[in-house]
Amino acid sequence: MSYSTAGSPWPVTLDDVRGAQKMLSGVARVTAMEGSRYLSDLVGAPVHLKCENLQRTGSFKLRGAYVRIAGLLPEERAAGVVAASAGNHAQGVALASSLLGVHSTVFMPKGAPLPKISATQDYGAEVRLHGQVVDETLAAAQEYAARTGAVFIHPFDHPDIIAGQGTVGLEILEQCPQVGTIVVGIGGGGLAAGIAVAVKSLRPDVRIVGVQAAGSAAYPPSLAAGRPVTVGTPATMADGIRVGRPGDVPFGILRELLDEVRTVTEDELSAALLLCLERAKLVVEPAGASPVAALLGCSGPLAGPVVAVLSGGNVDPVLMQRVLRHGMAAQGRYLAVRLRLTDRPGALATLLGVLSAVDANVLDVSHVRTDPRLGLAEAEVELHLETKGPAHCAEVGQALREAGYTVID
Repeated sequence: MSYSTAGSPWPVTLDDVRGAQKMLSGVARVTAMEGSRYLSDLVGAPVHLKCENLQRTGSFKLRGAYVRIAGLLPEERAAGVVAASAGNHAQGVALASSLLGVHSTVFMPKGAPLPKISATQDYGAEVRLHGQVVDETLAAAQEYAARTGAVFIHPFDHPDIIAGQGTVGLEILEQCPQVGTIVVGIGGGGLAAGIAVAVKSLRPDVRIVGVQAAGSAAYPPSLAAGRPVTVGTPATMADGIRVGRPGDVPFGILRELLDEVRTVTEDELSAALLLCLERAKLVVEPAGASPVAALLGCSGPLAGPVVAVLSGGNVDPVLMQRVLRHGMAAQGRYLAVRLRLTDRPGALATLLGVLSAVDANVLDVSHVRTDPRLGLAEAEVELHLETKGPAHCAEVGQALREAGYTVID
């Protein structure tokens, strides 16, 4: 059973996605699909990871950008293209433009991570830093397009972009023909919409589950209202899905084809990123790890096999360090504790001896001896510890209390 692409109610058809797949042959990689025994045991069904984090430029964005730019008229190509992005779309547009011989200008926020700025330049784009947030950067890019005649390449709100991203769906069906559920992160919706068109046209029984960060979840209220709704100020570490309003084109598709939307917390995103690194040996950015986060916090059964789309792997090393520490804390493997002790010679050494006895690894020590809150004979110590999990954290706390220490926090 399949939907007919003739007279399709959607602006993107299966034929469009198949055409994009031919166009991308030799340009975009057919990315690997890896099984995950840990997630399979957790979900109760086979789970496979679609590794778009291993795509050229580190994310799926090259697919849509290349299809969009390749479809421009000669006079449009001559005028060049312009885009606005904090990272993944920027790199996709830069490489696609270079491959097609088109000049590209990419506007990025002033606070964009240096590795992403450098990579975008290395792929051949002229980078201009403007604004502190993506909305300001986007406005600058659109003004540039209006002033110069360059073609603005939207990150998700265009049929060609969606058709290009939909090739991920065709690959999933080829690599896992029996797939029962596809879990994919949603920002503006271009990737999820493309996958939904490709997969539902051939296998309407496959469930498409979208995932959004709880602090940036515009799709649940939009689906309830039947139209794109803007959320206040999107807030999440997952910048790849930090979008305040669904795109008009992808929303029109997902309103009909999306089976479910799940939201994930920052703790779940951190834990998912850590799991990808430790268990799957894959470097994944927070947005790319969002489907795994949804599986970790699975609130209901999923028909298997399940394919989780790891949409990108472009993570700033500084953010990675912070997220890994956050993920370890979320899993009970990182403990921060503040306590008071008597300010006398050897007191700190005695405290460290207590921690050593319960096999807690001390990562950092902050020792405060002069503070209005402290008595004359008191000192305050804050310790950052690496532990083995929640049970070990409880053991550490118990050992400190039994040793007579006053644990403040």
